[in-house]
Amino acid sequence: MLVVTTNDIPGWEIQRVCGEVFGLTVRSRNAFSQMGSGFKSIFGGELQGMTKNLTESRNQVMGRMIEEARARGGNAVVGMRFDTSEMGDVFTEMCAYGTAVVAVPVTEAAKQTAAQLGYPSFGPGGASPQLPGAQPALPQQQTPQLPGTGGAHPQQPGPYGQPGGYPPYPGQQ
Repeated sequence: MLVVTTNDIPGWEIQRVCGEVFGLTVRSRNAFSQMGSGFKSIFGGELQGMTKNLTESRNQVMGRMIEEARARGGNAVVGMRFDTSEMGDVFTEMCAYGTAVVAVPVTEAAKQTAAQLGYPSFGPGGASPQLPGAQPALPQQQTPQLPGTGGAHPQQPGPYGQPGGYPPYPGQQ
């Protein structure tokens, strides 16, 4: 699957946006590894154990993001970013996210790239009926009805004009 950090893919036409996709992992830190890293940081040098863990985490979240993009019917991800955050002194969260799209190569250079990536050949019309991993889009996910919300979607007004997803104001039952 083609994954890029740009918002478009030169030589490709984005035919459909499949939605936001992400991959996530939360890792705990090894206390002994942290001690060793602390000593290493004092004296300088690469923290090889942490580098290895970071590389594994990035590969894992990228793989999860790609799986989700395929499940949504995409064959590419645009605008990919990584985000990491610390959760106390014990956990590290890493996320890869972007927008899953259906993209079709329109230039000869893009068609060569597509062939290298294992996409089917694109004829004179430039489009292929089925791209690798592309599946029909999933049906829109239904928002579960929460007690007291009247079934309103969080972005739709509630039954009494109040912001959606919130229970009625007192006295407006």
